[in-house]
Amino acid sequence: MSDEVTHSISTRLQSHRAQIDTIDQQLVRLLNERVEQATAIGKIKHAAGADYFDPCREAQVMEKVSELNPGPLPPKALRAIYREIISASIGLEKALVIAYLGPPATYTHQAALRSFGSSLVYRPLRTIAEVFAEVERGVADYGVIPIENSTEGAVFHSLDMLVESDLKIVAEQYLPIEHCLIADASIEDITEVHSKDQALGQCRNWLRTHLPKAVLVDNHSTAGAVELAKERKGVAAIASALAAELYEMPIIERSIQDKSDNVTRFLTIGKTRVRPLGEGRDKTSMVISINDRMGALSDALKPFTDQGINLTRIESRPSRRKPWDYVFFIDVVGHYEDAKLKSAIEALRETCPMVKWLGSYPDTRESSEPAP
Repeated sequence: MSDEVTHSISTRLQSHRAQIDTIDQQLVRLLNERVEQATAIGKIKHAAGADYFDPCREAQVMEKVSELNPGPLPPKALRAIYREIISASIGLEKALVIAYLGPPATYTHQAALRSFGSSLVYRPLRTIAEVFAEVERGVADYGVIPIENSTEGAVFHSLDMLVESDLKIVAEQYLPIEHCLIADASIEDITEVHSKDQALGQCRNWLRTHLPKAVLVDNHSTAGAVELAKERKGVAAIASALAAELYEMPIIERSIQDKSDNVTRFLTIGKTRVRPLGEGRDKTSMVISINDRMGALSDALKPFTDQGINLTRIESRPSRRKPWDYVFFIDVVGHYEDAKLKSAIEALRETCPMVKWLGSYPDTRESSEPAP
């Protein structure tokens, strides 16, 4: 390369870098101005007894910046940037404590970070029941729990706790799940595979094909399984690449989940009552019981049909009160404060022994990122 060409390239690089430096100065100034405005709002909310975390407002901000974005910055990247901006703003107002099903580097931890950003305080716990307990006691401000997977279905411990607890669902998060086989051994030497029961189920066919003789062992968490695999020879774990990195363990195989579009839905639970977004952008969850008679479930669902309300999910679960007695978890489009949904719930209470509202929150299905 000639000196003339090298000089031309250097000159152009310097010009672009100078423009970037100018833009960075403007960005830093504007970001701090934004945080100052957010802090002022936080003081007003605190004086009024309102919560610092406002899922409705955050959903509005994410919608707005996505609409304003002309590119080339991808919408996913822009939302991630704003997640951290909002997280930093909240962190300056109050060090919110977020409880989650731990230890660090579990998928629930990753979902919590995607929901709240990196500027808050995270508290890993061993069980879903402990997450509920910490939030109920006020030790944590919010909790993040898994609720269902697109491959394996519902997380029953979470469903049971929602029935028992007075906490409400305040937000949801969809996380694409890529499972890795992690071990400090060759695949031929693996005799046991440890992971959370849901993760083992999501890789059932792969394990049957590639490790048919290995013993599958349920662990309290995916990250905990990696920690165990590091300590014991011949043991592999199924977990995320992040967990492998955290525990400095080799990844033998990536993307071993049976379905490429493997996604887990997580819920944020707390004591907040979330304001409605409106225009069909809210979701409401509830649990009902029905009388033991023919057509009871059909009758229970009729109020939703009468009001033109769309059901997005229904899941049955033993009530644990008596044998063959079931409760039904229902998700519908709309907010608890919507007139039509209020009417439907009033009609439900006339025929159902139990109708419990579990929470209303922004519906994030449309803005969720697809699985890789």
